[in-house]
Amino acid sequence: MENVFREYLYYLKVEKGLSENSVVAYRQDLEKLFSYLGDAHIDPVQAQREHLSDFLVELSSMGIQPRTQARILSGIKSFYRFLLYRDRRTDDPTELLGTPKTGLHLPEVLTVREIDAMLASIDLSKAEGQRNKTMIEMLYGSGLRVSELIGLRISNLYADEGYMLVEGKGSKQRLVPVSGKALHELNLWYIDRNGLNIEKGHEDYIFLNRRGKQLTRAMIFTIVKQLAEAAGIRKTVSPHTLRHSFATHLLENGANLRAIQQLLGHESITTTEIYTHIDIHFLKKTIADFHPLLHS
Repeated sequence: MENVFREYLYYLKVEKGLSENSVVAYRQDLEKLFSYLGDAHIDPVQAQREHLSDFLVELSSMGIQPRTQARILSGIKSFYRFLLYRDRRTDDPTELLGTPKTGLHLPEVLTVREIDAMLASIDLSKAEGQRNKTMIEMLYGSGLRVSELIGLRISNLYADEGYMLVEGKGSKQRLVPVSGKALHELNLWYIDRNGLNIEKGHEDYIFLNRRGKQLTRAMIFTIVKQLAEAAGIRKTVSPHTLRHSFATHLLENGANLRAIQQLLGHESITTTEIYTHIDIHFLKKTIADFHPLLHS
């Protein structure tokens, strides 16, 4: 993959005649895509349209403005046209991708029943079972990002008060409530965790792998995907899906948008407002399902 990347950057600089600053901008934008696909174990050269579409949705959910999204998409299109030009692909997965707009839809949201099914699919007899159950409870119960989950520290958990100190994007910290249910599962995980041979420097991290090391983003993606498949869920599910579900379910049940903003760690309320279109769909469905005039 690195060879293809270098070839593309050389192509931009020599054959396309772009300036050094332009080449750097293209490289940085593509690195964002490669990082996203890498977490999902997808080879960028083999990526399909739905993968790229999900990436654009991710950009939108992070609060990246449509103009910036459009610029990133332009670079992605250029890269896949290059692969087509060099016979690295026989198709262009970006061909039907439209220019990002403010109303870009979020990834699919899980129902409470589907999340319960994921939790029920966990085999607690396995060494990692209780850990995985606790992680799902934390991702969905507190709306954490993947990076926030793997960075959780024992020293930043205040169980008696029901809060934890979370380090979000840009190393910004916020206090996030922890449910009694999540704390119960966490205490059960601590029993298993105490039996691990924890590597030096990883003692304070809450979630560890079998070798006593901090978990990686890629591992969390794999765990969530496998649990969704085991639960028979046919939607495209990632750790971020649980974060989206957390926010959407709060909104559907009447939570204040400002409160959701603080819980998610969004700097701007505009970023949080992307969830309101889901609420509108929910209200429409509620009318369709329950209004008496539609069932007479």
